[in-house]
Amino acid sequence: MNALSPVERRERRRRRRREEAIRWGIRGGLALLLLLLGIAVGEALHDNPRPGSTITLERTLRVHTTGGPATVTP
Repeated sequence: MNALSPVERRERRRRRRREEAIRWGIRGGLALLLLLLGIAVGEALHDNPRPGSTITLERTLRVHTTGGPATVTP
């Protein structure tokens, strides 16, 4: 059996904690990257309509008359 000294045990624990913190940091960074990539793709799809789709534009025309009230006789 190989017994570790208290100093060696402490160093081993620090190294494990550091490695675990680095792993979690990488996981968090990847998750953030995937989130941002998903948002970018969603915005790109939202900004560009599908080809061949119909776009309808509706306007109201107002005709200005220069004379007085108009009378219509049947």
